[in-house]
Amino acid sequence: MNLLQATGDKAHILFDKDGHQCIQFSDLVVGEGIQSNQFLIIDGKDAALIDPGGDLTFTPLTIEIGKRVKINELKYIFASHQDPDIIASLPRWLMHTNCQVVTSKLWSRFLPHLASTFVTQQYGQALERRIISLGDSGGAIPFGRSSIIALPAHFLHSVGNFHFYDPVSKILFSGDMGASLLEDHADTAVVDFHAHIRHMRGFHQRYMASNKACRLWANMIRKLDVEMMVPQHGSPFVGKPMITQFLDWISELECGIDLMDQQSFSFRF
Repeated sequence: MNLLQATGDKAHILFDKDGHQCIQFSDLVVGEGIQSNQFLIIDGKDAALIDPGGDLTFTPLTIEIGKRVKINELKYIFASHQDPDIIASLPRWLMHTNCQVVTSKLWSRFLPHLASTFVTQQYGQALERRIISLGDSGGAIPFGRSSIIALPAHFLHSVGNFHFYDPVSKILFSGDMGASLLEDHADTAVVDFHAHIRHMRGFHQRYMASNKACRLWANMIRKLDVEMMVPQHGSPFVGKPMITQFLDWISELECGIDLMDQQSFSFRF
């Protein structure tokens, strides 16, 4: 099942209706680092990026975004957590746009460490005003004619972690939850869930903290009207039946500390 693909560029259109667009970029960098997806949401004159990545991604991403909106008019960058493939390009976005960065308060204090000396000297205390720090319960960030909802996803896999839900498109941008280790076909939706598990199991067992965290997260997502779940790595899940299969699977998966024993904390000289 292929997603609708825009002609002539590297964008995959996830949603496009009444001036509201959600766009995925999945192959901007080839052969360097892990495959990752970046997301652009446009509503009227407002534009926001979700998990824009690091230096490898910045230049090709700005070229693609510039075909659709003016870079200096970008309103928000949403960072699900602090990893390099999420937000290492922060200094460039601060320098070339007037956007605010939305992230967990646990990581907002650390983000200035990613900023270059030039950026720090230029903005000083103003840098703090460019960052919107989310409390653990998340919340609604006004955007266009609606809001982007920051949903708690702590310990999945970061101690301060959020997923972002767009109530207009009914798309859940799920960060590392649902990620699959695929080098290509990230623009192709999952068709056979059980065959897809082999691309997910090892990653989730290592990067998710525990079954309890996964199960509580899944209980929360079941209460939302989600039509598409799009992770930062690999293929999206389209349609409620496919999303339900994922929620059922992750609710039962033993992972993280569930799999640890004393052998995990042993050593040999």
